[in-house]
Amino acid sequence: MEANTRWVALTAVAPVAWGANYFVTHEFLPADHPLYGAALRALPAGLVLLALCRQRPHGVWWGRSAVLGLLNVSVFFVLVFAASQLLPTSVASTVMAVSPLVMMVAAWLLTAERPRPAHLAGAVIGLGGVCLMLLGGADAISVPGVLASAAAVLVSSFGHVLAKRWNTGTDSGSRSGAAAAAGAGVLASTAWQLTAGGLLLLPVAVAVEGAPPPVSPSALLAFGYVALVATALAFSVWFAGLRRLPAGTVGLIGLLNPVTGVLLGTVVAGEVLTGRQLGGLALVLAGVALGRPTAGARTGRRLPAGAPVDPAPRRGLRTGPGPGRPT
Repeated sequence: MEANTRWVALTAVAPVAWGANYFVTHEFLPADHPLYGAALRALPAGLVLLALCRQRPHGVWWGRSAVLGLLNVSVFFVLVFAASQLLPTSVASTVMAVSPLVMMVAAWLLTAERPRPAHLAGAVIGLGGVCLMLLGGADAISVPGVLASAAAVLVSSFGHVLAKRWNTGTDSGSRSGAAAAAGAGVLASTAWQLTAGGLLLLPVAVAVEGAPPPVSPSALLAFGYVALVATALAFSVWFAGLRRLPAGTVGLIGLLNPVTGVLLGTVVAGEVLTGRQLGGLALVLAGVALGRPTAGARTGRRLPAGAPVDPAPRRGLRTGPGPGRPT
């Protein structure tokens, strides 16, 4: 249980970094170059992780990396970039609050990982808390921006659960499925996705947007944060969490994304949180707490009554430290 708590804390780094990413993108990156913005976020991050893990795809992972790179990187990054530019930071990040429910449904359909009642309750409570934080909020809201953010939720939820299915071998009951999963460490799998997604985006950006946009010193620093912190680091810990925690738990941890966006927007704008917003924040944190995994729910499935809990990790999941896995 203590190990699970550590993985919850580590996984939480990702949504916090993503919540801040909305503000950084909105304030510092060129607004009219979403394809270049997404490519310059993905490709440097992927190359950095490739240099660290020094592994290339093999077998089915060539195709899987391309599919996951398209979903989790190419399409997702462009949609997030567009939403970040079209919407206030708090609104753009808040739409992501529906992701826990979407991720639970996707996990149920793709991996037969039935959400626990606590996960569902936590998702509903957390979503209610985020809505409460934003009541009476913002100025004019861009409909295309909201649609881009909602589409990003759908694409990323499907892509993340698909990554969980392929990385843990749950796509097949055969030994070959588990062996394929065991051969792809978290760092390597993340590096392949980011590199593939960046390579897919680059020629499209050149064809559609022409020459790269001029980059100011502040934009260069912003790209450094976006690529290294909000992408390389955040995606590594996120996918590591997906391997070791139920999808419902990881989805609820994602509620820290809109919380970070709202708090950052409030602090930077010099506004004071109202009692309603503080109450909403408390509800979100309560929703995240409800999703904490128990010893009998590490995989998202209930254990039969009286069944012993095996504390040892299942073979092929590679939970210990080693190449391609965070320590």
